[in-house]
Amino acid sequence: MRSDIVKKGATRCAHRSLFHAMGYGPEDLQKPLIGICNSFNEIIPGHIHLREIAQAAKLGVAAAGGTPIEFPAIGVCDGIAMGHTGMKYSLASRELIADSIEAVAMASGFDGLVLIPNCDKVVPGMLMAAARLNIPAVVVSGGPMLPGRFHGHDVSVSQAFEAAGKFAAGQMDAAEMADLESKCCPGCGSCAGLFTANTMNSLTEVLGMGLPGNGTIPAAYTGARRLLAKRAGAAVLDLIKKDIKPRDIMTREAFENAITVDMGIGGSSNTVLHLTAIAHEAGIELPAPLFDEISRRTPYITKLSPAGKHHMTDLNEAGGIPAVMHELSKKNLIHLDALTITGTVGDRIKNAEVLDRTVIHSVDDPYRKEGGIAILKGNLAPDYAVVKASAVAPDMLTYTGKAKCYNSETEACDAIMAGAIHDGDVVVIRYEGPKGGPGMQEMLNPTAVITGRGLKVGLITDGRFSGASQGACVGHISPEAMEGGPIALIEDGDEITIDIPNRSLSLAVSDEELAKRKANWKKPEPKIKTGYLSRYAKLTTSASTGAVLK
Repeated sequence: MRSDIVKKGATRCAHRSLFHAMGYGPEDLQKPLIGICNSFNEIIPGHIHLREIAQAAKLGVAAAGGTPIEFPAIGVCDGIAMGHTGMKYSLASRELIADSIEAVAMASGFDGLVLIPNCDKVVPGMLMAAARLNIPAVVVSGGPMLPGRFHGHDVSVSQAFEAAGKFAAGQMDAAEMADLESKCCPGCGSCAGLFTANTMNSLTEVLGMGLPGNGTIPAAYTGARRLLAKRAGAAVLDLIKKDIKPRDIMTREAFENAITVDMGIGGSSNTVLHLTAIAHEAGIELPAPLFDEISRRTPYITKLSPAGKHHMTDLNEAGGIPAVMHELSKKNLIHLDALTITGTVGDRIKNAEVLDRTVIHSVDDPYRKEGGIAILKGNLAPDYAVVKASAVAPDMLTYTGKAKCYNSETEACDAIMAGAIHDGDVVVIRYEGPKGGPGMQEMLNPTAVITGRGLKVGLITDGRFSGASQGACVGHISPEAMEGGPIALIEDGDEITIDIPNRSLSLAVSDEELAKRKANWKKPEPKIKTGYLSRYAKLTTSASTGAVLK
């Protein structure tokens, strides 16, 4: 066993004594040592209940013949971090999570891992660690939040963000806003719509690293979630016996399956960043054109919040991710022989069925014939840009407007709240990329306020968007402004065209004029010059390569 390096032989006498100090006896040390990485904390609604999930996972490990050993991981709540300096730490925390798991697992000699995330960057951070370490591992999340109820409708946190715009526009008073905020997040779990956390937890199933139901069984269904965690704990012992490691599971075919399902369900645009980063750790390259190639051939068959009225609980009741995969397999879009932690994908989904056609459409009657995410290129995005096409209104799929430029998210949000943005504009938010932000902030505040005010505008940024964002919002523009990309050269009044059907993002300025502007451009001073973010800005790569650290 791998753990023999910390527990066997005369030279490990001191090591064994330290285990005894913690209550592990000789019989415990004869078994595989399984690290239980628990990201419980009291600042993320999706993590507040993870002690129960960890306890169930430990019972599963022990019942299957292993010794469970719990250790922590950090996490940032994107909703609470939104709209201020804290959001700069969100994406950057992904690397801290992966690095810290690597450190503990390597120092402790674990034979396997059960990884317990739930929200945005914690899920990809743990998957990155699993791919990097390549020791048997299973991921089990805490599950999605139930939607709240407000004025007879299901709601989630996205409506609370949009309330700011409605309040500013006089469409909602303070009392109604207070009533909404008390009801839209009714309990523990990752926010109820198909936002980044729930997208990544669902794609963990598709990648084969989680059990069926990992992405969709609600957190409030405590019995089902605990049972899932017990089974996950047992599964890692089976992987050890069979010597199946994460890179055996997370193959090129598995990533293609994940991208396909992502397109089919219209997941968060952040998945382009995260899947690319996880694949990088597994030694696999996922070029941007692959995402678009798969999107072109994949029908969009669910329409969940923020694009539609359904939430994760509806998807769960309709058959969950196995039903989605089974439906997509009818068009031969899924690699059925790809390996999972419990057999092949084909074995996993062969008996799955769609239980509610209002939630999961057939591949012959999709919401759209193409997938939920589009990759754009053009003179504004020579490398690439990303848009969640499934959350764009049909009349905004092709849009031309005049630029209004802001050098930070805060400047843009203040302008929108002050009424400085009007129909026909394109809001440009720059110097918010991986290096410029630093940390590539999410732009949910400005997009939500735009939606709340009912504005018909485009928004482009070298930052990124929350999975809860909707509208003609194009992010991940690469190269970013801090590297002198074309987005840094836009001036107020320039004409910008977003053409999603033709995958184009263009600026109506000649090459000669852009060259002149580039010659006069000066790189600004870093926004943060000390601490972790300063180091992150110096080490991170472009969004086009997953914003991974060099």
